[in-house]
Amino acid sequence: MSNASLWRGVIPAITTPFTPDGQVDHVFLAEHARTMIAAGCTGIVPLGSLGEAATLGFEEKLAILRTLVKTLDGRAPVIPGIAALSTDEAVRLAREAKAIGCSGLMVLPPYVYSTDWREMGAHLRAVIAATDLPCMLYNNPIAYKTDFTPAQIAELARDYPNVQAVKESSGDVRRFAALRALLGDRLQLLVGMDDAVVEGVCMGATGWIAGLVNAYPKESVKLFELARDGGANAAAELYAWFLPLLRLDTVPKFVQLIKLVQQKVGMGSERVRAPRLVMDGSEREAALQVIDHAIATRSAL
Repeated sequence: MSNASLWRGVIPAITTPFTPDGQVDHVFLAEHARTMIAAGCTGIVPLGSLGEAATLGFEEKLAILRTLVKTLDGRAPVIPGIAALSTDEAVRLAREAKAIGCSGLMVLPPYVYSTDWREMGAHLRAVIAATDLPCMLYNNPIAYKTDFTPAQIAELARDYPNVQAVKESSGDVRRFAALRALLGDRLQLLVGMDDAVVEGVCMGATGWIAGLVNAYPKESVKLFELARDGGANAAAELYAWFLPLLRLDTVPKFVQLIKLVQQKVGMGSERVRAPRLVMDGSEREAALQVIDHAIATRSAL
């Protein structure tokens, strides 16, 4: 697999399924990953924020990676999110991911502590340098309170050949043009927010780290391909149907919401790990209105 192809197409930020007693459900995880790839997805990103990585223990993370690498068996890359409270733990996770057989890394700022570029940049550099695996930087200032500017990303790209891509989730589509202006096509650009996928692809994104794909894989692949091959007009009809669901990816309870969609369409369970709780009350009713409307108006591809 060429390194450039790692960062192309629809790559699910896969949810972490739990058994009724709160353990990671490895049987379903394997089945779900196979379903995603069979629908046309090009890889799997576990241990992201959608994967509830902050609630997973270190050994649980490694077990998830082993399950996915074994299940996909080289048919598609496993590209785990590397995030931790400390730089040492993130470095250990990166090295273990390589030993297990992962194909690349999605490198995040540390959990909880956010500060200046000197410290955040040092963290990223330590993780990137920990292995020779291809790395995708994940910029999500909304979730992680750390914003990597295009100039800072360009600095890392110049210093580390294995920095190959950036998942841009700032919500500012201008960032893609800014990165291109600084770096040309040195980095692959990937969309990280579901409700900006068509806009991002039109700005040159080659890939989409997707969330609602966990419930609607075929629709997600089709939407990406329409936008890539025909632009916004070609994607407009499917995007209009999908957008109310895609917007569920960009609110604080996105994990609970996406898992609820999975349950409603028979693609998983809404079980989450505390401190998250399943949706209830008026919030749940409002979400179900959106989900049920999408199910009722879904057209065959």
